[in-house]
Amino acid sequence: MKSSVLYNSAETTTVPPRSILDALAPLERLAARSASLIANHGANFEVADRSFELPRYLFVGPKSGGEPIRVGLFSAIHGDEPEGVYALARFVDLLEEEPELAAGYCLFIYPICNPSGFEARTRTSIAGKDLNREFWRSSQEPEVRLLESELVAHSLHGIISLHTDDTSQGFYGFAGGATLTKHLIEPALHAATEFLPRNCAQTIDGFPARRGVIRKGYDGMLSAPPGLRPRPFEIILEAPAQAPTYLKEAAFTAALRSILISYRELIAYAPNL
Repeated sequence: MKSSVLYNSAETTTVPPRSILDALAPLERLAARSASLIANHGANFEVADRSFELPRYLFVGPKSGGEPIRVGLFSAIHGDEPEGVYALARFVDLLEEEPELAAGYCLFIYPICNPSGFEARTRTSIAGKDLNREFWRSSQEPEVRLLESELVAHSLHGIISLHTDDTSQGFYGFAGGATLTKHLIEPALHAATEFLPRNCAQTIDGFPARRGVIRKGYDGMLSAPPGLRPRPFEIILEAPAQAPTYLKEAAFTAALRSILISYRELIAYAPNL
């Protein structure tokens, strides 16, 4: 397997490719013995004369009456942000140990949305595309088309994406979609601050922000199908890239746990929010 070549103005550096198999190994091991986690293989695609697979997992929580709550968890749409992959594996481990946290949920998990970029340690795909600017814009990128088909098929009640930001010194998030999203992101950020500080700047990533919450986003970001009604909640969690890896994983896990608990409470007690 060829090494990736990273370029800058000063020098050329060769780095080994990151192993997708190694990154997914914790999820694969758990799926092999778990009654709750299912590995869905077979979502294959080709790009730049290479074959890749979009990893997909389904975690089915204990039944809780009524229709299951369908939530999608996405990470590594930017290939140079591997922390979300490891955080999702850690979060699924938590759910396996404490299944009541996922009671009533079906969690559709996409840990590596940009396999070629993840392998090459690059933000973009092997085709040079920032995939998180391609959604619902008639993109021809196979990763985006696959993910769009998943988003349409599952008609999710909620979408959560994990990212890291090398320009931020604190944890923050984007809140979009359903009105009740604002009631989910605040407790999630609060939970994350047990491990990482919150970014409370008035401007973050070029957007106006209030206490670490951004209400707008970039065109083409991973999101629900434009015509989906009712709109799901949409949350992007951003950890500071320079923080220790174990703290980023812990902060993501705490925030995800908070969202599952808060959403279940909201739909039970405040359905008209």
